[in-house]
Amino acid sequence: MRWWDLQRNLNHTTIITIEKVIDETPTVRTLVFSDNIMSNVLPGQFAMVWIPGINELPMSVMISKESGKAAFTVRKHGLASTGLFNIKAGEKIGIRGPYGNAFDIKEGKLLLVGGGTGLVPMMRLLTFVKPTDDVTVLIGAKSKDEVFFEDLSNDLLKNNSHNVIISTDDGSYGEKGFVTDIVEKLVSESHFDAVYTCGPEKMMYKTVQSAHSRGMFVQASLERMMKCGVGICGSCCVGEDLACKDGTVFDGDHLSKNTEFGYSHRNKAGILEDY
Repeated sequence: MRWWDLQRNLNHTTIITIEKVIDETPTVRTLVFSDNIMSNVLPGQFAMVWIPGINELPMSVMISKESGKAAFTVRKHGLASTGLFNIKAGEKIGIRGPYGNAFDIKEGKLLLVGGGTGLVPMMRLLTFVKPTDDVTVLIGAKSKDEVFFEDLSNDLLKNNSHNVIISTDDGSYGEKGFVTDIVEKLVSESHFDAVYTCGPEKMMYKTVQSAHSRGMFVQASLERMMKCGVGICGSCCVGEDLACKDGTVFDGDHLSKNTEFGYSHRNKAGILEDY
């Protein structure tokens, strides 16, 4: 790390240049950039990303195979995410952070469950596993066209006993059905030393339920509407928790007592809505 990185105020926006854009699927892209701080974040931490002229978004930080580089993997959906999706190599965005806590790294038999861009912290988590760990990765997608990070998962785990399982809602690739059905099957047949999940909240809720009800250690990285990222605005509250400051990673014991997790969230106006 360079000396000026140590002087950087992480709460101030740093302007970076996107160096490479990778098309993962028709609706998902990975934007690669150089930054020594973001390249070393822990699995579960996030950055606030400023898209000039549009808005700021919380984003998990994707790994890069190149030293000193990091990335953001974005699915075009709303105004801000589509704006980030449309950023081209050579264009600039702003970043601040990293913020949030991280997954507790366990050893042994591990199960990682990801859906959509919730796979990003799962990929970073894979870089922390021990060679002796037995790792199962579940990737959920709507269809074959929306499956990504399968090859990367296998590559990151090439020195481990591992299994990468794909499930698609329409059965066009891998196993047909919801990824949570596979989670329920796996945890009912075998004990895992740790279960980690990130993705759509209903998926995480069912995964946490399946693992926690069987006494397994489980953690989920929650996604919420965020405006500040530092615990001031309160827009990311989940019950009495703030996803940005108390999380984004919470364990199963804690989540099992949270009455909003899996049931409701707040919209841009701060109004509570059911899923």
